[in-house]
Amino acid sequence: MSSETSAAKNPEEVEKSSQLHETYDEKLGLDSIDTSDGDEALQLVGTQATAHFSEEYNRKLRRKLDFVIPTISAAVYFSQYLDKTSLNYASIMGFPIVGQNYNLVSMAFYLGYLFWEFPTVYISQKLRLAKYLGCNIVAWGIILMLQASTNNFGAFFVLRFLLGMCESCVTPCLILIISMFYKKDEQAQRISWFYIMNGLTQVFGGFVAYGITFYSGKAIPPYKIIYLLLGALAIVVGIVVLIWLPDSPVNAHMLTKEERIAALERVRNDQGGTENKKFKKDQVIEALTDVRTWLVVLSTILTSIPNGALSNFSNIIIKSFGYTSKQTLILGTPAGIIGSAMVIFCGWYSDKKGERMIPIVFALVPTIIGAAILIGLNGSTNKGVLLFATYIIGTFGSALSTIYAYNASNTAGHTKKVTINAMTMATFSIGNIIGTEIFQPKDAPAYIPGKTAIMVLLIVQLAISFLLRHINVRLNKKRKDQLAEEKARRGWTDEDVQRERERHAFADLTDRQNIFFVYTC
Repeated sequence: MSSETSAAKNPEEVEKSSQLHETYDEKLGLDSIDTSDGDEALQLVGTQATAHFSEEYNRKLRRKLDFVIPTISAAVYFSQYLDKTSLNYASIMGFPIVGQNYNLVSMAFYLGYLFWEFPTVYISQKLRLAKYLGCNIVAWGIILMLQASTNNFGAFFVLRFLLGMCESCVTPCLILIISMFYKKDEQAQRISWFYIMNGLTQVFGGFVAYGITFYSGKAIPPYKIIYLLLGALAIVVGIVVLIWLPDSPVNAHMLTKEERIAALERVRNDQGGTENKKFKKDQVIEALTDVRTWLVVLSTILTSIPNGALSNFSNIIIKSFGYTSKQTLILGTPAGIIGSAMVIFCGWYSDKKGERMIPIVFALVPTIIGAAILIGLNGSTNKGVLLFATYIIGTFGSALSTIYAYNASNTAGHTKKVTINAMTMATFSIGNIIGTEIFQPKDAPAYIPGKTAIMVLLIVQLAISFLLRHINVRLNKKRKDQLAEEKARRGWTDEDVQRERERHAFADLTDRQNIFFVYTC
């Protein structure tokens, strides 16, 4: 009798224990899930996997996706980067705006980008993602062509501002599409396949601009030809996006219904979710209170300041070595090839090894070395070494593509995703705005303060990368211990764990809410 009494709990203790378990369950995403609040994917596949597909079937499906999504994404990035850096080519082709006004026109693009970044990502959440992207691309093509209609500083400033607004949706939209269609260990490589265009456009654009310099007609200045050609190309790309790029696996017309189901089941275990049209304030708050968000923001600004400087001043730096404008356009192209090779390598390594931060280190070190050479050999007549330094200084660009892959792989909850993507790209624009000002006319032609700033910023970025990696390793260990504890407390088998994992996949839970989410370091 006494034994039974001592083992029994009074009603208050039972209620308190129950409340503690309910609170813990809610914290870990184990409470009852409201499927009406989940992703659109639930309309097609439900909370449990009922269809299973062979590895061979999934490989064929992935090849089909690869033929369309990364290809069109690459065309978008190709066009965007050409348009964004058109000013760099125009600067040595008779562009009428020089000095501080040139810096301001360069800055205008990123001011527009920053102004419209948050509105554009939240608008895109409510609309068909690819269709919204396509309309923006057509609009910026028209705006780019209009830049051939004026020689006025004010008009150029306004047009560049509008161009930045239209292009601000590109990266967030493409990252979301990649994260919906591809598994975590496939995302970095696919992002690298379109991000490589940043380097290849440097090669392509350099040769096109070089060819245009031979134009001797008087009807139209060479720099205006650049704007007309690139604007027309953007319009064509925008039409391709509107017709063929899918919005999400749920409504991808390029796939059969069976393939759409298979595409969703392929990514179910990653717990990243797909698309959700409902704006969720709690996910915005979580994004703002997650320390990793601010470290990503810091990483982005540290990498974007050099981007803003070099994307607009790299040709001017090479020309300062004593080359003509025509020679400069050709001599700048190897940097694009080297940068592209680094992007592909980092994307491959990132997915192969399940790493996100280590590839960033690989990308930053050559840039730091290149900046140091340009500073140390300032005034040298050894043009070969100086050119080599300008070629390796651009490798840092692949750090940005890896940051995008980090966001895609380490964030769940659709509103949280779009918020973090917006913060990343807003910071990208802030960094580029600052970057346009670190190469001041008074420092020409050596620009030593700007080159020093690049070197220091990227050394700091190395430390941030290691800190982010450490945090994710620690979170994964904590998550693993929590799951083991829950498994023991509930008496779950491995099959039970898998069933719960499937149930949570498309519930639009954030990475912090979902105990089954695993971070990529």
